Amino acid sequence: MSNEINPITYNYKVVRQFAVMTVVWGIVGMAAGVFIAAQLVWPELNFDNQYLSFGRIRPLHTNAVIFAFGGSALFATSLYVVQRTCQARLISDSLASFVFWGWQAVIVAAAITLPMGFTSTKEYAELEWPIDILIALVWVSYAILFFGTITKRKTKHIYVANWFYGGFILTVAVLHIGNNLAIPVTFMKSYSIYSGTVDAMMQWWYGHNAVGFFLTAGFLGIMYYFVPKQAGRPVYSYRLSIVHFWALISLYVWAGSHHLHYSALPDWAQTAGMVMSLVLLAPSWGGMINGMMTLSGAWDKLRTDPILRFLVVSLSFYGMSTFEGPMMAIKTVNALSHNTDWTIGHVHSGALGWVAMISIGATYHLIPRLFGVKEMFSISLINLHFWLATAGTVLYIAAMWVNGIMQGLMWRAVNTDGTLTYSFVESLEASHNGYVVRLIGGAIFLSGMLIMALNVWLTIRQTSAKALDSVPAQA
Repeated sequence: MSNEINPITYNYKVVRQFAVMTVVWGIVGMAAGVFIAAQLVWPELNFDNQYLSFGRIRPLHTNAVIFAFGGSALFATSLYVVQRTCQARLISDSLASFVFWGWQAVIVAAAITLPMGFTSTKEYAELEWPIDILIALVWVSYAILFFGTITKRKTKHIYVANWFYGGFILTVAVLHIGNNLAIPVTFMKSYSIYSGTVDAMMQWWYGHNAVGFFLTAGFLGIMYYFVPKQAGRPVYSYRLSIVHFWALISLYVWAGSHHLHYSALPDWAQTAGMVMSLVLLAPSWGGMINGMMTLSGAWDKLRTDPILRFLVVSLSFYGMSTFEGPMMAIKTVNALSHNTDWTIGHVHSGALGWVAMISIGATYHLIPRLFGVKEMFSISLINLHFWLATAGTVLYIAAMWVNGIMQGLMWRAVNTDGTLTYSFVESLEASHNGYVVRLIGGAIFLSGMLIMALNVWLTIRQTSAKALDSVPAQA
């Protein structure tokens, strides 16, 4: 009776805001990536301007695509999924608003400070201490919002997607605070409390787990909700999904030291990172297979549903990149791949093929529901976007694989007298064609994002479209 008097409604406003900004920041971040890819083909594109140099724009690109684009997708989907699966409204609309605007403030601050040269120089953690504090405040608010909503759930069961979202939220908080402990010396300069090899170990404990939890566990939360929803099928094995969760979060935290092969890190720590990386292959592929097998009896839908195609192909790239990563962690393989473009190819097979594609598929699923329309304005444009995204990703990663293996072989080639066969400049010249192909692939992927933005704009401009803030649970 109480539900009839006070029906449950969902807060779609914050979900809609983050979904739209996923598209916006995707274009901004990928445009920055295409720009620096062009600089590696034509170095004069830095225009002798310090603010446009590769060293300044590159961290802007990584922060924009990971935290602005990927982060917005995670915020949008997690706050949507937790309400739908718990049959409960977010515990606080004002806290949700703070999380959205706080995260946008972080992104804008990064876009201003990184080109100005304010950086901690830590990979994926370049932002200086005042911004780090804001990130911590926003993230704690996000955790309160997410877990607070779970505590008031109307369902007895906590759906597995929320397990992955929850694991990602808690671990990223620990990673961010632990790695960014620093002593401020000026308003925009600080020094890490760690020194030397310990600082490097802390950084790659953070850096690899940023991949493991921000870019893997969080997006697996997307997979476990949106693949079954779009396919109209239940998860293939719910038991496997639980095993997948516990195995993944138990193993991932140990693998970061494989980034420090052949460094000052103790050899036993390097070997431990290699071994745990290899073991990590099992839960990664278990999750990928679980997602793929969810389509049992629904494979025919791939012919007509490009949104489902995005989601399924993202799983293929997830499987490929989580096979490639453990292989590259093997010391003998790493001796060839370390510091080459092969690593760049590996990162982008996960970033473009897995993270971007599943984010795009989930956003296409969400937008019509957030604006009260039946479907996106144009299914044909989604289909075109899919093929552009796939072609762009394949061109990008293939170019970097070829470049990387070639660089590794050239760098280790020696003459009979023990001198190097090739100079570094010669390997750079040999890499030029690969950089051209990489630029083309990135530009193709970016063009797909522009088409997505057009499709989203046309969808929300329809006369029947209306921005939904509060939606009855039955909708």
